[in-house]
Amino acid sequence: MVAWSSARTKVQLRLSVQRLRMLQEKKEALAKKARRDIATVLEKGKVETAKLRVESMINEDIHVELLELLELYCELLIARFGILDNSTREPDPQIAEAVCSIIYAATRTEVKELQVLREMLMHKYGREFSIGVMDNKDSCVSERVIKKVAPYTPEVALVNAYLEEIARTYDVPYEAEESLTLDDEDDDVGGGGGLRDKVLDRELEPPLLAEPPTAGIDVVKHSGKPKIPSLPPTEDEKRPAKSPTPARETPPPAEAAGDDFDALTRRFAALKKR
Repeated sequence: MVAWSSARTKVQLRLSVQRLRMLQEKKEALAKKARRDIATVLEKGKVETAKLRVESMINEDIHVELLELLELYCELLIARFGILDNSTREPDPQIAEAVCSIIYAATRTEVKELQVLREMLMHKYGREFSIGVMDNKDSCVSERVIKKVAPYTPEVALVNAYLEEIARTYDVPYEAEESLTLDDEDDDVGGGGGLRDKVLDRELEPPLLAEPPTAGIDVVKHSGKPKIPSLPPTEDEKRPAKSPTPARETPPPAEAAGDDFDALTRRFAALKKR
């Protein structure tokens, strides 16, 4: 274990920052090449191979994010080196998260300068404190660092999102597989055919009957019954109508003389009563 030295620790912090930046740039360049390779594999139709390579790329991206966090913590310790140098048994709360995160995650990286810095910090604060940090006692390590160090298997949706972005960038035809939602699965479990039957039912429904054409006549609804306004008169209707020929009056049938006399008598009698 490397002993603590104020001057050497400060130099080691700067070396760690430089090394972390160089490693990030290197990994970003490799990531660009990996994206081109994945686009080529997609173009050949090897989707499963492309998915496996994307999973590795995602894990590399997470590792780059871890390097960025450790770089920030090193810069924080450089800016507050006076507090780091004066603290003895335990780090000051202002730098505690940075110290614990470097001790916890330095061995998960390939940066030798950072691992040497870790040994210096462990020597300064002692073995008991270092064991507590490795066990993440009292949650002293940053939760973001914990998540990026833990093993991770990318989700299918994230892998598809990466593939779609790569295909869009390099103009490669690719369509992500659509997975059924929970509601869709429940429909299929019921034995009714799920969404497929619902779509077919909609396609087989008879279309609504259209209203019969009115041939230019506006139909106005009044009291629930359609009312059709009168049409303009035709040429034949505009001509004057001919007077009808008077029909011959049919003479009433001849009545008996006695009946006529009796009728006259009744009429005279009625007049006399007035």
